[in-house]
Amino acid sequence: MYQLDVTTQRPQAARPGGPVAPRPVAPPAPAEEHAARRALRAQIARLERDLADTVIEAFGRDRVPHRVAARGRGPRLLSLGDLELLRDDLAEKLREARVEVAERGAEYADARALLERMLREPERHKYVRLSLQDLGESGCGVYQVRPRVGLIGMLAGWWHVKLSSGCPLPGG
Repeated sequence: MYQLDVTTQRPQAARPGGPVAPRPVAPPAPAEEHAARRALRAQIARLERDLADTVIEAFGRDRVPHRVAARGRGPRLLSLGDLELLRDDLAEKLREARVEVAERGAEYADARALLERMLREPERHKYVRLSLQDLGESGCGVYQVRPRVGLIGMLAGWWHVKLSSGCPLPGG
């Protein structure tokens, strides 16, 4: 004797001792929900990729806001509403990160322009200090406009830009 398996819709041989109990199966989601989930997951993946690219664009020298708050605890299947909230949070973080990188890029460009003016006309920028971090570079060095030969150079108008040798020695 054969019975119809409810989960696979295929006939199976009856087992001795009684009928086969059907396994509980979740009802399949409508095709529209599958398409919506697929589209949201694609958008989230693109936003995560763009956010990662923006964080990398900062070259690790700057901290860029990129964390998205977790919703709920532990692993779980996100509902459509949760996927939409996650997408919106990622889009907002991406916007904030891009604004932050653009603002810092403008600050670095201004600092580089100041350094060029300092190198071209040091006498107009007496005692101006510009650190490597202000330029978006790593290290502890500092560009400073100083008189060439101390007091005599200051009185004679002999100014030059000097780059410090780097980080100070640890105190001991």
